[in-house]
Amino acid sequence: MTIKGKAYIAGIYEHPTRKADGISLAQIHADVARGALADAGLSRDDVDGYFCAGDAPGLGPMSMVEYLGLKPRHVDSTETGGSSYVIHAAHAAEAIAAGKCKVALVTLAGKPRSGGAPPGGGRKPVDSPDFAFEAPFKPTVLNLYAICARRHMHEFGTTAEQLAWVKVAASQHAQHNPHAMLRDVVTVEQVVSSPIVADPLHRLDCCVISDGGGALVIVAPEIAATLKRPKVRIIGAGEAMKNVNGGLVDITYSGAVWSGPAAFAEAGVKPADIKYVSIYDSFTITVLMTLEDLGFCEKGKGGRFVADGNLISGVGKLPFNTDGGGLCNNHPGNRGGMTKVIEAVRQLRGEAHPAVQVKNCDLALAHGTGGFLGTRHGSATLIMERA
Repeated sequence: MTIKGKAYIAGIYEHPTRKADGISLAQIHADVARGALADAGLSRDDVDGYFCAGDAPGLGPMSMVEYLGLKPRHVDSTETGGSSYVIHAAHAAEAIAAGKCKVALVTLAGKPRSGGAPPGGGRKPVDSPDFAFEAPFKPTVLNLYAICARRHMHEFGTTAEQLAWVKVAASQHAQHNPHAMLRDVVTVEQVVSSPIVADPLHRLDCCVISDGGGALVIVAPEIAATLKRPKVRIIGAGEAMKNVNGGLVDITYSGAVWSGPAAFAEAGVKPADIKYVSIYDSFTITVLMTLEDLGFCEKGKGGRFVADGNLISGVGKLPFNTDGGGLCNNHPGNRGGMTKVIEAVRQLRGEAHPAVQVKNCDLALAHGTGGFLGTRHGSATLIMERA
């Protein structure tokens, strides 16, 4: 069964807060749900499918369905970290294609900045099979990405200046986003002059930590036909897991080498056809490696591909993360996949900020990475088109 053309993204909403003092996690879920449904022109009574991940409080979908006042006939609580919401978009399309629901609501919320779990933190999975082998070495989020960056530099000659161009592009876009946490445009020199936090990554190679959330409403074609909002059709998706394989692992590539080709095959398009990309940007190296793995450039040539403004809208060949992304805008709950889909929909609708709107944007890709690039992680790729 294919999901190509079987479902449409009808509603999107990104919570404006970046620090949610006085707002509960459940309330953020409710706020974004209400916003996305209003954007679609639907109500909660129309929802018959609900999707959430590990950020949902309590008993996940059971608690949230009750809190939101929903009566779904299909629920999904797939958890793959930051890629969960890209996967949820695909799973919602699959459920709709299979007749399990017609109006799917996907919500995300997080509060790491105002007292929630820090990146890579939260409850320690002491009973997970990897814990006893890895925990004694005290791995951190930073060094698990830094080892990927250092290995990429060793293998392919990638430079800190090339990585810095990813941050520069994000900052060029964030200056136009009134909600972005970091709106100052930065230069390559400023990035490489910022303090080293985990060699070779600098402070400005890292994403922000923010509260917030987002939601999607995904509907069947017959529902989409009755709505007034611009139509965005899901045409391809892929998901993959990558692990350390007992230590026999190459850390110069990600699970996108599998999720990307699957999505392109289902959509019937190729990387050269894509007009805009939303790429999970926990760190600058995440973007560079993902672009290689998705086929936008050859393996090892990502440094040259991202350099000299190639990711800047209106300037470069492949505009990315025109809301500022996780590097400058927000990273709600340390799970950036949701906002990647939201900005891709804005681009396809022609509703991105005029200064960063991609001309004739009719085909877009969103990609999420959950877990840790240097160890086990989940990759998810979604391809959408303007209907």
